[in-house]
This record gives sequence, C-alpha cells and structure tokens, in this order.
Amino acid sequence: MAEEIEVKTVETTEEVSAQPAEAQTENKKESGRNSRRPRRDNHRQEKVSDGLEKIMVHLNPITKVTKGGKTMRYDALMVVGDKKGRVGIGLAKALDVTQAIEKATLVAKKNMINVCIDGTTLPHDVIGKFGTTKVIMMPSPEGKGIIAGGAVRVVVELAGIKDITTKLYGSNNPVNCVKAAFEGLKALRSAEQIAALRGKTVEEIR
Repeated sequence: MAEEIEVKTVETTEEVSAQPAEAQTENKKESGRNSRRPRRDNHRQEKVSDGLEKIMVHLNPITKVTKGGKTMRYDALMVVGDKKGRVGIGLAKALDVTQAIEKATLVAKKNMINVCIDGTTLPHDVIGKFGTTKVIMMPSPEGKGIIAGGAVRVVVELAGIKDITTKLYGSNNPVNCVKAAFEGLKALRSAEQIAALRGKTVEEIR
C-alpha cells in the first residue's frame, strides 16, 4: 500500500511539471492582474473623494484634412465646482472624447477661483465680457432662484449661487458665455475688500 501511494504522488507532480509553458505564463498573468485590481479601486476612490462636481457644457468634433487623410479631434468644455464658492472652467482637445473630457477637467481644476458670495446671491451687480458676449449678473432676493441661460446657469450653479438674475447680450456661443460668466465672477468683491481698497470702513461705503 505504501508503494502505491508513493507512485501516485510522483505521477501527480510529473503532471503538474508537464504543463505547457503557455499555460504557466497565463496563470502568472492572471495572478498579476488580480494583484493590481485593489490599486485601481483606490485610485478611483481618490478621484471621487475630491468633493467636486463636473459638467460638460460643450463637445465639438473637429475634422482636419492632411496628406494622410482626415483626422478627427474633439474639443471639450468642462465646468468644475464644489457649490461652496469655488468654480473653474477648462477647454481642451484630444483624439478621443474621454481624453478630451479628462484633459479639460484637469485644466478646470487648475483654473479654479474663489467666488465672493453674499448669502445665496451676489454682493453687487457685475458685468462679464468675453469677445462679443456680455453677461450682466444681478443679485436677487432669497427664494427667487437662478434666472440664467444654459451655459451661464452651469457656471453659477457650480459656484454655489442660488439666487441670481442674468441677462445675455451678443453671441450665445457656449464657450463665450461660460468664459464671460467666469470673468464676471472673478470681478466680484465683498464690502470688506472694497473698503480695504479705499482705505475706509464698511459703514462709510454703505
């Protein structure tokens, strides 16, 4: 009985060692893939946990004719904000839609600004200009809501403004509207900042 058991164990070890080299490499690849999966999950969680919301405002396909033929690119406009007074815009191009969105999101995060907000509205009237587009933004009483067009509305919402009235003049191109609204938000100043620039107190300028 002991001899039979020894023979069986030898045969099983020979069978394992006799596996093709391709099968062994496939097993190594599968084990390597499984070991890398937790790293991908952690990386995704870090991206989501930044507390920012992103919205794609405009996606434009661009066709370029060269000697080798036609090449397709995509132009993406993204708006990023935390709805707590920080907002940014980004415009980028890439050969793929996903790459264009990712690049534009990174640009928007780098260009984020702190918006001066008085409660749920603006501290004062402001005009934003870009190209032939002009956006007039005015404060509104609490509860009135956001009165703005599509592209301007996205920038205002992600900035954290809940009550505002806007008026658009000139071109209604989404890129121009977003950039004009962004320039207007950059020009906002609080009463304390204006008083400090004038060398007066807040009570004196009101």
